[in-house]
Amino acid sequence: MSTTVTQGTRLLDNYIGGQWTPAAAATDALDVTNPATGEVLARVPLSGSADLDAAVRAARAALPEWRAVAVIERARKLFALREGLEARREELARSVTTEMGKTIADARAEVGRMIEMVECACAIPTTMQGRIIEDVARNVDAETVRQPVGVCAAIVPFNFPAMVPFWFLPFAIGCGNAFVLKPSEQVPLTQQIAFEVLDSLELPPGVVNLVNGGREVVEGILEHPGIDAVSFVGSAPVAKIVYERAAATGKRVQALGGAKNHMVVMPDAVVDKTVGGVIGSAFGAAGQRCMAGSVLVTVGAAHDRVLPALREATEALTVGDGIDERTDVGPVVSPSACERIRGYIDRGEQEGATIVVDGRDAGGNGDGSFVGPTIVDDLARDSTLVTDEIFGPVLSVVRAESLDEAIEIVNASRFGNGVSIFTESGSAVRHFRHDVEAGMVGVNIGVAAPVAFFPFSGWKDSFLGDLHAHGPDAVEFFTRKKTVTSRWFSSGQGHGQYFVED
Repeated sequence: MSTTVTQGTRLLDNYIGGQWTPAAAATDALDVTNPATGEVLARVPLSGSADLDAAVRAARAALPEWRAVAVIERARKLFALREGLEARREELARSVTTEMGKTIADARAEVGRMIEMVECACAIPTTMQGRIIEDVARNVDAETVRQPVGVCAAIVPFNFPAMVPFWFLPFAIGCGNAFVLKPSEQVPLTQQIAFEVLDSLELPPGVVNLVNGGREVVEGILEHPGIDAVSFVGSAPVAKIVYERAAATGKRVQALGGAKNHMVVMPDAVVDKTVGGVIGSAFGAAGQRCMAGSVLVTVGAAHDRVLPALREATEALTVGDGIDERTDVGPVVSPSACERIRGYIDRGEQEGATIVVDGRDAGGNGDGSFVGPTIVDDLARDSTLVTDEIFGPVLSVVRAESLDEAIEIVNASRFGNGVSIFTESGSAVRHFRHDVEAGMVGVNIGVAAPVAFFPFSGWKDSFLGDLHAHGPDAVEFFTRKKTVTSRWFSSGQGHGQYFVED
């Protein structure tokens, strides 16, 4: 099967049991559109429960053979996966931009992080190692080994079509599990390319499976008795539902929810570097990131030092089709997202806030879903623009008189994904990182998303579960520990004499 994101109304296939397979139980199909132009790129089937069941049965059938593959051989498959993705890096990036809308530079960076996840997972022969201790009692040894969980499934969002599925897939299969992916029905094309690469690896049929679909497939994943672990990334309300329903059926669950990330600017911040960091965080991917900095908390004199330069730099940003190398901010994912974001800006204006930069009437193709970078100042702490996850290019500004007050503002949020501070004061950073209630902290960095070998460690309503995505938590999540306590009785012949009891 060839993948070209400009083939019009091509109906996508699922990938089940090592074969590209039409969705036999699909109830309908949805258009996949380019949010910059409104062009229909393909159609994605809304697969049914029978399609999911076929994928799960294929995954379960593949488990014994795949688990028996030596761990170093599984790692070598991941090395080959890395090379295959690298060979199609630009194609993947252009697919991300075409179906999701982010700028091509941002998409290239995302694909780079996707490949980085595979590189991290290649260390499985080391990171999957257990522990052993001799003589826990007289001539008794104890060891802990890691074994696969079983069939693992992931439900992923629209905003990172390349990277987020690979927060899970390479670690899961590297640990000896079989895997079922449900990509976002809004952006299914990039994973079609990724699975073409996976198909070329000649894995045992059923080790990796892709099922396109919507709510029926999601609910099926949560309830299917053949699925042992579920990974989810999406909004906080849905993350809570996923966690509760999947856990109720005895599955291992990690559910990453929404966010409302704050950026605190101290009076001693370096203005030009701070402005660059804030703009990249707030408006990168048109604000459609769970690590986007969407609330700027200015401390004391920082407001008047930073806001003029921030306004000037924001007004200079170019809004347009992300595939154009000159574009700074691409479209949001859909017309409905566009209207929702504009509604929040309207609400801020109605609440008496100051619209410093207004992106409601951003340019671009008339068929595109564009909201320009927007800065809203003079907001109260309890404004909906400060408390709600807008998921768009809207930066809300709140003023604080001290660092302690800024920390109070951050900690009042029900979310706890990421937070940043801009300052040259080591003591301020020490106080901030110690007291702030968020799982990922940036110091003079706008997006504090960790690299692959650290966990994506959200707190509070931004995460439900015990083990986070990627890093060492991934190996913990995708393996079960088994402890073996052993003593050997022998007559002393050969090597057995070491273990003989008197």
